[in-house]
Amino acid sequence: MDFTLSDEQQAIQDMARSFARDKLAPNAAAWDEDEVFPVDVLREAAALGLAGIYVRDDVGGSNLGRLEAALVFEELSAGCVSTAAFLSIHNMVSWMIDRFGSSDVRERFLPALTSMESIASYCLTEPGSGSDAAALKTRAEKVGNSHYVLNGGKAFISGGGESDVYAVMCRTGDHGSHGISCILVEKDTPGLGFGKKERKLGWNSQPTTMVTFEDCKVPAENLVGNEGEGFKIAMRGLDGGRINIAACSLGGARTALEASLGYVKERKQFGKPIADFQATQFRLADMATELDAARLMVHRAAASLDAKKPIATQHAAMAKRFATDIGYRVVDEALQLHGGYGYLKDFPIERLLRDLRVHRILEGTNEIMRVIIARSLLAD
Repeated sequence: MDFTLSDEQQAIQDMARSFARDKLAPNAAAWDEDEVFPVDVLREAAALGLAGIYVRDDVGGSNLGRLEAALVFEELSAGCVSTAAFLSIHNMVSWMIDRFGSSDVRERFLPALTSMESIASYCLTEPGSGSDAAALKTRAEKVGNSHYVLNGGKAFISGGGESDVYAVMCRTGDHGSHGISCILVEKDTPGLGFGKKERKLGWNSQPTTMVTFEDCKVPAENLVGNEGEGFKIAMRGLDGGRINIAACSLGGARTALEASLGYVKERKQFGKPIADFQATQFRLADMATELDAARLMVHRAAASLDAKKPIATQHAAMAKRFATDIGYRVVDEALQLHGGYGYLKDFPIERLLRDLRVHRILEGTNEIMRVIIARSLLAD
């Protein structure tokens, strides 16, 4: 097993690292403080091919793999976790359209999405169906062969009110997972509405709102895949989304570890740098070891998904569970090493702590990851 990156992968990693250093890191604190959605910077990332990382190149995608995506999202999140995470969501929607959409749907939507002329949001969660996604109630009634009429609502939607395209998982059939379809709803469609901007602990560089549908009339040709395939599309998308959000945890935690290494060498107590204390050294050693173990799991999951292995869903769930828990733990340890200074907004640690906390909830809670893993282990 070769853990060495290819020359192309190294170049992609270096490009993402440079972009994060130059465009994301210097602005992350201000975006968080002022709740700025940096659309112009996202479009600069798109110009580098980062808005359609694993979308085919005939519609402007980069046609790369999941491992390359994991490398990109770790580097971007080292600069700004929140902005990198939103870009991951946009990529997930673009991939769903590329993988399951008709030729017409691909050609109509993807060129603008891969350039981020249009921005995409993913609409699965509802107020009454979070972990139990198959219980969603937003309904789309088909009227003749021309259009669907949507009614219902979605909760916690990143990009709500700002995005141009909403990939909506809605019920076109009976109860259960086989009655769900995926329909693209474009901004300014009559009947599409948005709730107030949510006040969040973290992820403040991206807006989050309710998305509502009230007799929302959508062309039938905006269906992605066939009727009844929506749950399959959603779950397939989440395998990659879980790897990406795990990679985002790696990047944020790595930044916290690097900040801690610098801080403990400078901070003195009892007449010497706290880096000289064995308690500090052991803590740093554990942080680095656990972070490296999480990275290996993320890369294995990405490689499994690229290879279309049957075990890829289990690997993605394992990587997401482990990396997001470890990422948060590493940042918490970094805050402890910084002492009272880690609690101040003058230092990046408290923002990283806030931004990484939600990773243990979204793309399927870590409790649901354990359910997925256990089901795979116990399957006949």
